[in-house]
Amino acid sequence: MADVARSQDDTAHDGGRTGRFTGMGPFMLVWSGQAISLVGNSVLRFAFVFETWSATGRATALTTLSLCALLPQVLLSPLAGAFVDRVRRRTALQLADGGGLLIVALLGVLHFTGGLSTWEVYGAVMLLGCAAAFQFPALGAAVPLLVDKNQLQRANSLLASAKSTADVGGPALGGLLVAFSGLGFIIVADLVSFALALAAIRVVRMRGDTGPGAKAGGPRGKLVAEAVEGMRFLFRLPSLRDLLLAFCFVNLVMVFGFAAVQPMVLARSGGETSALASVNTAIGVGGVAGGLLMAAWSGPKNRARGMLLGIIGMCLSAQVAMALAGGVVGWCAAILVGAALMPMINGTMQAIVQTKVPQEWHGRVFGAVMFLSQLSVPLATAVSGPLADHVFEPQAADGAGIFVVLGPVLGDGPGSGMAAMLLIAGLCGITVAVLGMSRRTVREIDTLLPDAADDSPDADVDDSARPGDPEAAENTDKPDNPENKALVEG
Repeated sequence: MADVARSQDDTAHDGGRTGRFTGMGPFMLVWSGQAISLVGNSVLRFAFVFETWSATGRATALTTLSLCALLPQVLLSPLAGAFVDRVRRRTALQLADGGGLLIVALLGVLHFTGGLSTWEVYGAVMLLGCAAAFQFPALGAAVPLLVDKNQLQRANSLLASAKSTADVGGPALGGLLVAFSGLGFIIVADLVSFALALAAIRVVRMRGDTGPGAKAGGPRGKLVAEAVEGMRFLFRLPSLRDLLLAFCFVNLVMVFGFAAVQPMVLARSGGETSALASVNTAIGVGGVAGGLLMAAWSGPKNRARGMLLGIIGMCLSAQVAMALAGGVVGWCAAILVGAALMPMINGTMQAIVQTKVPQEWHGRVFGAVMFLSQLSVPLATAVSGPLADHVFEPQAADGAGIFVVLGPVLGDGPGSGMAAMLLIAGLCGITVAVLGMSRRTVREIDTLLPDAADDSPDADVDDSARPGDPEAAENTDKPDNPENKALVEG
């Protein structure tokens, strides 16, 4: 009887499905392959960092390595998204993982036939960044074909937990493998991880994965023009536009603040590497735990409000409390809570896009989201270091500037200036989230912007009346909320 009652509870919670993870078998298979591949990539990245440092001994070389991985992924994401919308979702995922496999295979050939030079590592990392640019829009567009709509937040959270697991477990496993096995074994292991990811994609069935729809059957535009259309889509609908702007600005201030976390911990702990290791471990554990909890919960019913409240909680814990805490225990507790909230924020944002945007636009829109949200990462990272060294730390030591007010709270010792950066970033993020909740276009996005129509072959939908479709919007006067046309038209 207890089992029956539990089954009935799960059925009621999931809108008639029997159990929290019922119907997620195909997704779980793809997720398993992607999780293994993410760990393999993380191990390889750590090995590249170690090899580059051993060969050069320069921090600039490691910064260059990071930029080689990040910039291609950010800059190519709009074009990659446009390409994803031109092919079947399965094909796009296979090309992303297959491209990574070929690049790592080439690395293996170079390594086993004469060793890798630093410039070859840079080139390989750039190519892997190009392959990763296709991964996010392809996976974001494929998830709605693998799970029901009420499982989207759960699926996105599982993907976030897999990334957090790779971020924590990859360097730890990489350190062991570098010490005991060497780069050659790591390359082979990454090849196997890509092969497993490809096999999982190949065997699953994606519902409605028929490629571009009939509307895309006419003459194709240029890829760049289609990528720009993904941007225009987001800014044409006020609810999506306002939510995305809040998300991107919060991402900017979060990156700005988090760039100061590691040097702040080292400065305020007297250079204790164990303190930094504890904080980094707390970030990973929080991310994994948050993703798994979100997967069991399936997320807030009011998604936009839940996401913005999550942002407030993350800013309060991982930035404000982190800046005010005075020791390793406080730092770990604060940042663990913030990291646990991050999968809910990212998973909810992805679920909103997946349900509000028509399937044929998913690649372009996810490419645009990746570009706009991640463009702030190199900018904030580049600015935070000089500001810490030349503005905030000197002011903290002298008790000048804003430290006339913040000095009694944050102190004047090493790291106090970076704590101020973290505090300011957190307060800015909270302000943006509160402003977002004050806007009806954001707060009531599920009411103002109907879900996009089902794109599966069994759905009988008139494309000309599809909610959220820019092409349909240009040919009708019907707003996404008939009761408030001004909110829709901006």
